[in-house]
Amino acid sequence: MHRPGSSYLVLATQRSGSTLLVESLRATGSAGEPQEFFQYLPSTGMAPQPREWFAEVDDESILRLLDPLTPGTPDTATPIAWREHIRSSGRTPNGVWGGKLMWNQTALLQQRASQLPDRSGVGLRAAIRDVVGSEPVFVHVHRPDVVSQAVSFWRAVQTQVWRGHPDPKRDSQATYHPGAIAHIIRNLRDQESSWRAWFSHEGITPFDVAYPVLWRNLTAIVGSVLEAIGQDPTLAPPPMLERQANQRSDAWVDRYRLEAPRLGLPT
Repeated sequence: MHRPGSSYLVLATQRSGSTLLVESLRATGSAGEPQEFFQYLPSTGMAPQPREWFAEVDDESILRLLDPLTPGTPDTATPIAWREHIRSSGRTPNGVWGGKLMWNQTALLQQRASQLPDRSGVGLRAAIRDVVGSEPVFVHVHRPDVVSQAVSFWRAVQTQVWRGHPDPKRDSQATYHPGAIAHIIRNLRDQESSWRAWFSHEGITPFDVAYPVLWRNLTAIVGSVLEAIGQDPTLAPPPMLERQANQRSDAWVDRYRLEAPRLGLPT
């Protein structure tokens, strides 16, 4: 049991169910204000844009389906100001801090943490401690069905809606593309493999939850995370978000599974 006022960090890959978990934790009012603090690129002050997810792709049939890049506004915050914003924004009045980190964000986290004048060491684990202020409880969310995960990502990256229901007109314009889905599958698998390798290397046993288990037992799992950070597990609320996937998502998943072997794409 961790003392009250502790911290936690949800470690995941995109479209794995991590938002479902952190929004339910946020709703308790006693489990921090968990946000994806480490997604913002200093060059733009924005999260990665659709085309940045496909930076190494030159297939115009994919790129034409994605919004063009916008310049954004560079982030000029000092390392100390950057850290203080993360610490204060992620904390509830009881002292609990919460956050979320994807593997593709870890290099930037380490790079920015390395600029802190009081950094304690090198590597991802030290960077997390230096930014959060202590070692958090690690909560690992993963999605075994990576094809469904990739289809969800591909729809979201076209519509630019990552939670809730997208605009019907824009969603109707989203287009199935097996090459794009395959690219995302490789990306997500690489990220998940990197998390697992990091856990093994560091000797970390995270609080581990798979998306199907999370979806069916959300309130109980939120209660378990609350208990792990020294909070009342009975504060766990009913599910906060609806599942975004629908019949169109299911149809794309089925179509991809049929086509992938013939096209030599990963499943």
